[in-house]
Amino acid sequence: MLALAVDAAQAAGRILMEHFGRLRPSDISSKGVRRDLVTAADVASERELVARLRAAFPTHRIEAEEEVRDARAEDESEELRWFLDPLDGTINFVHQLPAFAVSMGLMRGATPLVGVVHAPRLDETFAARRGGGATLNGQPIAVSRCEALADAILATGFPYRRSELPHDNLANFSSFFHEVRGIRRMGSAAVDLAYVAAGRFDGFWELHLAPHDVAAGALLVREAGGVVSDADGGENWLRGGHIVAAPAALHGRIAARIQH
Repeated sequence: MLALAVDAAQAAGRILMEHFGRLRPSDISSKGVRRDLVTAADVASERELVARLRAAFPTHRIEAEEEVRDARAEDESEELRWFLDPLDGTINFVHQLPAFAVSMGLMRGATPLVGVVHAPRLDETFAARRGGGATLNGQPIAVSRCEALADAILATGFPYRRSELPHDNLANFSSFFHEVRGIRRMGSAAVDLAYVAAGRFDGFWELHLAPHDVAAGALLVREAGGVVSDADGGENWLRGGHIVAAPAALHGRIAARIQH
């Protein structure tokens, strides 16, 4: 399943690159909020992923960002479900910034089994399977050894509907601003989580996320030796809307500050 996911993500990435820098105004629209964009590339990438998964695993369910959302099984604890983000970082893609990715995560109930984050513009494929470690382009990766917030580079993001929400994440950003070495806002939660897994970032938190944003990246972080939870330290990170991912030495200190 991991090998097929890697092949599918890379094929979808090639489709994205065929559109990169070539989008026409008619290829771009918004999903109710002006900032929340969808493009012809998102849709073409998702259709490629779905077609490959349907052919290989016809009994698996799929929950994708744009077009496909299979009903849940009666016994969700044993359900095999793929969470797909065919283009995480659409705004970056539209503006020809390189931080965007194809994200594919397979869950059995609440247990992550397979995760792939492929960043085609950067030619980087992050992959993991449960119990098998995490890799970048086939080489093992691990979370950072950072133990102090003063030495940490953290990553986060902000919701599209930030002007409408009680917690827009700005207060959380400010609470770390003067203490940490730096804070980055890449514009792709999948890339952020992959970078935590690779030790490039020392931690990541974000609010108002969807399952397709985090399913793959969470497994990458865990298999790279990190800790993933919701902002309360629990296990509701997939559908709870908020997530904290970091090495064990920093995770609790980050989560303790997050208001949501």
